Amino acid sequence: MDALSTTLTADSRPRFLLRDLPVYGDRCLAPMDGLTDWPFRSLCRAFGSALSYTSFVSAIDILAGRDKAFEALRFSPDERPVIAQLFDDDEDRLLDAALRVQALRPDVIDVNMGCSARCVSGRGAGAGLLQDPVKIGRIIARLTSALGVPVTAKIRLGWDDTARNYLVVARAIEENGGALLAVHGRTRAQGYTGEADWEAIAQVKAHAGIPVLGNGDIRTPEQALRRLADSGCDGIMIGRAALGNPWIFQGRDRSHVPLAEVAPVIEDHLGRMLAFHGADRGLLLFRKHLARYLDLIDLDPDQRAACLTETQLAALAARLRGAGLDIGFDGITEARNFGQTTMVAA
Repeated sequence: MDALSTTLTADSRPRFLLRDLPVYGDRCLAPMDGLTDWPFRSLCRAFGSALSYTSFVSAIDILAGRDKAFEALRFSPDERPVIAQLFDDDEDRLLDAALRVQALRPDVIDVNMGCSARCVSGRGAGAGLLQDPVKIGRIIARLTSALGVPVTAKIRLGWDDTARNYLVVARAIEENGGALLAVHGRTRAQGYTGEADWEAIAQVKAHAGIPVLGNGDIRTPEQALRRLADSGCDGIMIGRAALGNPWIFQGRDRSHVPLAEVAPVIEDHLGRMLAFHGADRGLLLFRKHLARYLDLIDLDPDQRAACLTETQLAALAARLRGAGLDIGFDGITEARNFGQTTMVAA
């Protein structure tokens, strides 16, 4: 954390209550498969993300005890409030998995009802659940009656433009005990194409008696403020625009962040990746983040490619210094155990 001079800037009063859990701040990192691991979540939390959603985890994998699932659920205490996100199409498996995950002590358990990937929604999980609001109501009711932590859900507007049943789904979730609703303003059929429908998100908020988070196409701090004001939502989620840009949670435009501030954040982020994933895997997985950090740096294609394919820390540091970033990766070795020693055990 020494590399960062940032602190949470939320008001001393909570923005809203998630059941009886106070949430400070109005923007948070959206869960993204393969991206919102502990290193990235904890970094964004340090910059002001109000909630830490894990990437979604299959109930089947949890019940099978697969290491990958429990790795995704590991978190550090300074991330709280932490929301563990699960997905499945089977009510019994979801309940059994949620009970097991609750033992890991997250603050909230969320059911993913928004994933549009064919391998998930095509079998009735994720956004596939939107086709059956009655089943959604049963799932939320069973979870809320069995769990001691709040239960929430993340949805889309519907299966496609002929079935935009988001108000019915939202009511099913709220009436069966859901404590918060996050809404991505697209249908399953849209995937990530087209534009997010914030008027529909505003309709959900207008009808809901529980907190609502809006999600979709927020790329700048100005858009975040405008969407919050226009929709009336309690908060907003930021996904792809946060990659390489944790400053968005401070309300700062990435184009105005000087290289002198970018360098220590790259070093901090990579240190967390190595701590959590190990040296070789951590550096490999960091490439997708590094690509975004480098987006606004004036590099020729060969320089950029060399940075993104380098396999040695010292050589990478030298290449980044050549790009104008004052990076030596000093202290990375000492930081490698940081993630392991501060994790809440899974």
